[in-house]
Amino acid sequence: MTPITNPLESLQLADLRHRTSTKWRRYGDDVLPLWVAEMDVSPAPAVVEAVCDAMARGDTGYAFGTGYAEAFAAYASDRWGWEGLAVDRSAPVADVLSGVDEVIGLVTSPGDAVIVNNPVYPPFYDIIRHARRVVVESPLDEHARIDLGALEDAMRQATSGGRPAAYLLCNPHNPTGTAHRLDELATVAELAERHGVRVIADEIHAPLVLGGARFVPYLSVPGAERGFAVWSASKAWNLAGLKAALLMAGSEAREDWRRREPGASHGASHVGVIAHAAALRDGREWLDEVLGGLDAQRERLVRLVTDLLPGVVVHRPEATYLAWLDCRALDLPEMPIEADAAGSAMLTMSGPAEFFWRRAKVALNDGAAFGTGGEGHVRLNFATSREILESALHAMADAVRSL
Repeated sequence: MTPITNPLESLQLADLRHRTSTKWRRYGDDVLPLWVAEMDVSPAPAVVEAVCDAMARGDTGYAFGTGYAEAFAAYASDRWGWEGLAVDRSAPVADVLSGVDEVIGLVTSPGDAVIVNNPVYPPFYDIIRHARRVVVESPLDEHARIDLGALEDAMRQATSGGRPAAYLLCNPHNPTGTAHRLDELATVAELAERHGVRVIADEIHAPLVLGGARFVPYLSVPGAERGFAVWSASKAWNLAGLKAALLMAGSEAREDWRRREPGASHGASHVGVIAHAAALRDGREWLDEVLGGLDAQRERLVRLVTDLLPGVVVHRPEATYLAWLDCRALDLPEMPIEADAAGSAMLTMSGPAEFFWRRAKVALNDGAAFGTGGEGHVRLNFATSREILESALHAMADAVRSL
């Protein structure tokens, strides 16, 4: 087999400019887009082959069978030593947020509370509010880890009056890149049981744990049997445009599982399922090369921010390809807010994100969209080439020095 070189270095900026996804079309050709969680890579050969074969066969109908779940179970066993995935308690869904929305509907009612660890992925807020539930924030601690005392307080608040509640756990955490430890997750499970809170784990970044840390599936934790998890290969193998995810229920969540709507699994793309299963089975070598590249990029990012942007604090991520930068110490000028026409939180800019877009021509995510505590921060996607990352950070530094 031909060795796979670092996929992060496989494409030039000119190649990427030909892409038509939102990452490359939202801003002009003079902007370096380091915002949306999409990698600048060529796809895994195994995925390309599987998708091309399906197209050649005309195999473009509706998804069927348990192949995705079986491929994930084998991957989880090999990579994380998790033997607990029951295929009969898993089902394909269109994407992770669709699965989250479904479980929120199963375990809570309109007006009930859903807890999040802020700052956190902005669509969490959107999907909770769209479901007519109430957001309860439980801030991370100063080290970007779950503050278990604050979480218990949030659970007490969420269940006051005897109402049911849910806890939407981001594992690993977006935007901080924290990989939650077994002891932390065990305490989460114990608190959830004590207070009658149902845990829904978004584990979309699970394969993207970097050197020095490990991923712990929430449903593998003793005491988590009444929880749910939603997983997808989309982030690790860059397959966001091939919609497919897996919804999984713990062994004590069977009654809830039986109440699922019969059509809930119809949203997954058949070609997406084929692509994701192929990635899990035959795309592991490619992923290992990506992880090696991300490890190097993480260290490069930390070094460059320290050298070029004094005053900016970078939280060194344990997982994901996302970096959380604290820019509050910079004396940046006030700038008007630039919002997407549809009002999307992910596309709204203010503060440092607005500054770096206008003055450095680098697009980042605005920290304010990630909830309380996100103000003055930006999220940067470092899943790109060394050249693009260095160009972006030098441009950001030049913009700050020009003040």
